[in-house]
Amino acid sequence: MTSRPKIIVWGKQNCPYCSQVKAYLQAHGYSYENIDVEGHDILRDVLELKYGIRTVPVTEVSRSGQYAAVFGADLEGLESLLHA
Repeated sequence: MTSRPKIIVWGKQNCPYCSQVKAYLQAHGYSYENIDVEGHDILRDVLELKYGIRTVPVTEVSRSGQYAAVFGADLEGLESLLHA
């Protein structure tokens, strides 16, 4: 039996790409933590330090405490991470 991954979506309100990612996760029964970067430059700074980007969405997936990330609305990449 495979454990459910921990998922974090870094996004902002009214972001159509963020909405696509969240809708995909919800449609497939995944729960996730949402981090809203709107108006919080420090959170964008964290993304820049971790991944060299300041844009959202960034979706992090972990099964073992170590995260892998998908950028933008890359639903195929997200599906690959979720089934890895």
